[in-house]
Amino acid sequence: MTTSPPTAALLEARGLAFARNDEPVFGPLDLALGRGETLLVEGDNGSGKTTLLRVLAGLLPAGAGEIRFDGAPLRREALAGRALFLGHQLGLKLDLSCIENLRHFVALYGQRDGLTPAAAIDQVGLAGYGDEPVRRLSAGQKKRAALARLLLAPAELWLLDEPFANLDRHGIALVNRLLAAHAARGGAALVTSHGAVSFVDPSARHLCLELRA
Repeated sequence: MTTSPPTAALLEARGLAFARNDEPVFGPLDLALGRGETLLVEGDNGSGKTTLLRVLAGLLPAGAGEIRFDGAPLRREALAGRALFLGHQLGLKLDLSCIENLRHFVALYGQRDGLTPAAAIDQVGLAGYGDEPVRRLSAGQKKRAALARLLLAPAELWLLDEPFANLDRHGIALVNRLLAAHAARGGAALVTSHGAVSFVDPSARHLCLELRA
C-alpha cells in the first residue's frame, strides 16, 4: 500500500514493517507526508495504527524498511522540538494544574510566538480551569488540556493517535480547526482514526491499515 504527496516530503517511509513476537503487525508500506498536508490513517482495532505512529515517532524500532525525516534517516533526537506525538496516554502530570503542565512542556520544547499557556487553555475551551489539578478534570477536559500543547508547540510534524476520542462535538470541531490551522502554517500531520466520521478535511489523503489474518 502506497500514498505519496504532491509536495516534498517532511516525513517519508519506504518498505516500513513491524512485527511482534514474529507476527506481522503492519507493512510493508510506503508513505510520504509533505508540509501543509494531513494524512488520515484508518483501520480497525489491532490493525497497527498506534504501532505505526510509535514507530514513526522513534518510540519503537522498525522491523524493516527506512524512515526519513526532512530528508535524513530518522533519529529520535532529531525530532525533539520538531515533532509532537499525542497518544492514548496524554502525558499530563495529574497532580499539577493545566497551566503547570503546559509550563513544563514549553520549558522543554519551546512555544509558538505570541501565545502563552494561559491563552492556550482558554482557546481549547478550558477557561477557568487553568489552576485546576488535572486529576479533577473529566476525560474530555484532560484531552483538551493535552490538545493545548498543539497550540503552543512550534513543532512542524504532528503524530496524533485518535485525537477525537473522549471529545464531544465541540471538541471534535476544535481538533479539526487545529489541524486546519496547522496545515495552513505549513505543518504536517498524521492522524489515526477508526473512521473518518469526525474528520472533515476534504483535502487530506487516506491510508487504510488492514487487520492481519
